[in-house]
Amino acid sequence: MASLPLVGLPTDRKEIGPHPFLAVGEKYVRAVVDGAGALPILLPALQPALPLERLLEQVDGVLLTGSVSNIEPHHYGDEPSYEGNLHDPARDANSLPIVTLAMEMGIPLLAVCRGFQEVNVALGGSLYQKVQEQPGFLDHRENPNDPLDQQYAPAHVVTFNPGGMLAGIAGAPSARVNSLHGQGVARLGKGLKVEAVAPDGLIEAFRHEGAGFLLGVQWHPEWRVIENRFYLGIFKAFGDACRTRAAQRKH
Repeated sequence: MASLPLVGLPTDRKEIGPHPFLAVGEKYVRAVVDGAGALPILLPALQPALPLERLLEQVDGVLLTGSVSNIEPHHYGDEPSYEGNLHDPARDANSLPIVTLAMEMGIPLLAVCRGFQEVNVALGGSLYQKVQEQPGFLDHRENPNDPLDQQYAPAHVVTFNPGGMLAGIAGAPSARVNSLHGQGVARLGKGLKVEAVAPDGLIEAFRHEGAGFLLGVQWHPEWRVIENRFYLGIFKAFGDACRTRAAQRKH
């Protein structure tokens, strides 16, 4: 039996009671196993950071996950953070350089929600801190009081770039996706090509033209990945890229 590719997931730093924990949402770990057909490995987000290049040498792919925290705005501009904005400096310090390192090393990278925004920022892009307050944009946030099934239910259509990666995965010009984010892409990072937009024109997905596999999506395809053919297709494409990388590493 062929060995499974290894996918690294950078952790969040959370306080549970009086102690800090390094954690990754179970749904992301499960999506790597069930959707990508890979083995998940957690990449600890410590400060100062562990030797990231050494860590990445051990994996065949990287999944940048979503999180309750947001990237600190000093990473992409001089706008102050708003009161109550949750931050995770340890994750910023690890995930942002992981983006460029993974690209340099040719490691497949799938980025979801916060991870999508991390890729954009790491490549010189900027973010809206509150999309819903920008003229012409919709409110893309979920209702936190709703049950999870409702929060992660399809919320709006995304329209794909014709001939793009996602159009190929979906086999259609558009798809309905969930929406659980308050921040979004303002200025697109260098080398990124738009793959999908929301009805209000907000960028919902991109890929990097110069990377073997770098795909970022603003929605959450990890949610019940087996039950959604399009979401599963995203993780399968990522898993295939990781298997190709694993085969290359063995030679």
